[in-house]
This record gives sequence, structure tokens and C-alpha cells, in this order.
Amino acid sequence: MQTEKTKLGLTARIFIGMLVGIIFGTLIRSLYDEQGDIVFNLFGMTYSAKALVVDGVLYSVGQIFIASLKMLVVPLVFVSLVCGVNGLSDPAKLGRLGGKAILLYIMTTAIAITTAIFFALLVSPGDGVSLIADSQYVAKQAPSLAQVIIDIFPDNPFKAMAQGNMLQVIVFALLFGISIALSGEAGKRVVGLFDDLNVIIMKLVTVLMNLAPYGVFALMAKLFATIGIDTISSLLSYFVLVLFVLAVHALVSYPIILKLLSGLNPLLLLKKVRDAAIFAFSTASSSATLPVTIETAIHKLGVSNSVGSFTLPLGANINMDGTAIMQGVATVFIAQVYGVDLSVSDYLLVVLTATLASIGTAGVPGVGLIMLAMVLEQVNLPVEGIALIIGVDRLLDMTRTAVNVTGDCMVSCIVAKSEGELDEKVYRDPNAGRPE
Repeated sequence: MQTEKTKLGLTARIFIGMLVGIIFGTLIRSLYDEQGDIVFNLFGMTYSAKALVVDGVLYSVGQIFIASLKMLVVPLVFVSLVCGVNGLSDPAKLGRLGGKAILLYIMTTAIAITTAIFFALLVSPGDGVSLIADSQYVAKQAPSLAQVIIDIFPDNPFKAMAQGNMLQVIVFALLFGISIALSGEAGKRVVGLFDDLNVIIMKLVTVLMNLAPYGVFALMAKLFATIGIDTISSLLSYFVLVLFVLAVHALVSYPIILKLLSGLNPLLLLKKVRDAAIFAFSTASSSATLPVTIETAIHKLGVSNSVGSFTLPLGANINMDGTAIMQGVATVFIAQVYGVDLSVSDYLLVVLTATLASIGTAGVPGVGLIMLAMVLEQVNLPVEGIALIIGVDRLLDMTRTAVNVTGDCMVSCIVAKSEGELDEKVYRDPNAGRPE
């Protein structure tokens, strides 16, 4: 009698890929010579293992994986948002959805940075630390709030799609969807096409998710073949503290907020967002993870397409909880390293600046460090202090992206529940949305 093989779930396979990648990358780095490479001779020719394996195969596979995810972002957001707008029985719902989502995202960001400052002052990670920056950081100029608002509206929607400017894509999709809803029979025919496209794109997301373990392996192996333990050990107290506060925010703050505002079981949320969180950790990009986040929220958590297709792309652009935590700890750390005493009003200014900047710098490359530079300037701390923490920022960036994605799903569930757009039967079903 044949027994069917037990198949590992996607989460387990991704985790195995991540673990094997970390071990493989660490092993390669341990074999490096003094020049930071492994050189060998074959058939009279000299080869570099770092160039062939790390910067060649691993880098290529990892970047192809991220590019494949990013490939889906614009069509997925545009199509799902057009379908979502048409699924709203009351167009006025859009205003309520946007208001609730933005208010919740701002609230969680303020809580995040306040928690970070509290623990940083409690632990004092910069006391007794004397670090010399081995690199320079030049802060990019952040746009004004007025310019950010102007830039939300596209002058060329196709250019916005080509450049991946998601806020502009969201605005155009909303206007396009409303126009379809107002176009009678012609609009109904177009809606059918977009519904079919939405099904096809979600199927493509499922296909890519099943290839994820290989992409995650390559990304982790490349990272750990590049970053040494010595880099982390020199900033151990700062590194561990940021990780701790990120964990507190994801595992304590989010569940409390979810339970208080929706009454939903937070353990189910944390369990079901694992795949999206692992994707976010691997790619360090909320935008690249967006296809997986939308698939998780709609099919695993029961958020309706009309809510999820709006709140999740918005969150990927303006929800910066993880970055706010880094800023809070980094501000206290840099102040202590340079021996600067900050007053209570300074810390309040840090909370306010970081919270508002989470929206004001949405979509700007290197947003985390730009926001930190803005915060440091507000309290007269040296911006060059950022160079002290750049060495470990990549690992922390991966972790805070996972926290951001978890927060996006949490806010979507709260908004959906408040609008009667959450299928609680799906939310409570542990097997809902399992990939094929």
C-alpha cells in the first residue's frame, strides 16, 4: 500500500532556504583569505570564487527573484485596485477607507518610535562606546511636504507605472476605477476583463511563491558572505536593542491594537502573515513583497479585495513603523556616542518629526536614512553619525521591513472589520489560502 509523501509547507521550505543560505554564506566567508576572496587555479587559469559564486551566481539568482516580484507590483496594484473600486457599493467608502488607514498607520508609527526611545533610554546602548566611522554619509535632500503632495498626482500615468511610482499609480487606478463605475454598460464590459486579469495575476503570484525558497537562499547566502560577524559585534548593543524593540512592536503592540480595535484573534494574524514576513525579510522591500502581502491579506485573512487593494499599497508606501524604531534607537545611540544630552522636548520633537516624515518621504530612495538625517538635524545631532550604523543597517532593514508588512496586514484587517468587509470565516480558518 503506497503512502503519500508528506509535503513541506511553503513557510517551512522558505525557512529552510533561508537557513541553508545563511550557513552557506557564512562558510564561504570563513574560507576567505586576507584579501577577502578565495582564489584557485584550474587548467592554468586563476579564478576568483567571490566573483564567480558570490557576485556571480548568488547575486544573479537573488536579483532575478526580486525583479520577478517587482515585475508584478504595478500590474497587481493597478488591476486589483480598479476591481476593488468597482466592488464598492458606495464610492464615499473610499474617503473613509483612506482616512482610517492613514490614521492607523500614523498612530502605529508614533507608538513605534515612542517605544524605541523608551527602551533606548532604559538600556543606553551608546554609553561607553567610542566608535570611529570608517565611511561617510551624505544626507540626500528630502522633498518638502507640499512637493510630496504635488508628486502624488501623475502628469503621465504610463511614466509613473514604468518608474514604479506607486502613489501615482494608486491615484490613477482610483480615478480610472471610478470612471469605469460611472460608464454604464461599457464599464461593465471592462470590469469583466479586469476581474479575469486579477485572477491571472494572483495565479502568477502563487507560481512565484513556490520558487521563493531558491531566491531566499541566494539572497541570504550573498548577504552573509558579505557581512562579517565583526561588523555586528562592534555595534552589538545597538543591533540587539533594535531587534528587541522590533520584536516587541510586532508581537506585543500589534496584537494589542488588533484586539482592542477589532476583537480579532491576533495569534491567527501572526501565524498567517509568516510567509509575507519572510518574503519581506529576504527582499528588504515592502514594495517587492506587495504581491505576497495582498495574496496573504485577501486569501488567508479574509480581507475583501476592495479594502486590501487600497490599504496595502498605501501601507507599503507610508507605513514606516520599523524605520521609526530604528530612528528612535539610532537617535539616542548617536546622542550618547557624541555625548549630547537631549531634553524631553527634543525627544517629543523626534517623535513628531519621524511620524510626519513617514508620509513626507514616501517613495524616496534610501527613505530610512533620509528620515534619520531629518530627525538628527531637528535635534542638532551630527548627521555624519549615521555612518556609524551603516554597517549593520542592511540586516536591520530586512527585519524592520518584515515588521512593516505585518503592520500593513494588521491595519487592513482592522479597516476591513470596521467596514464589514472582512470574511471572519476565512480569517479563522487555519488552512485558508494555502498555495497550491
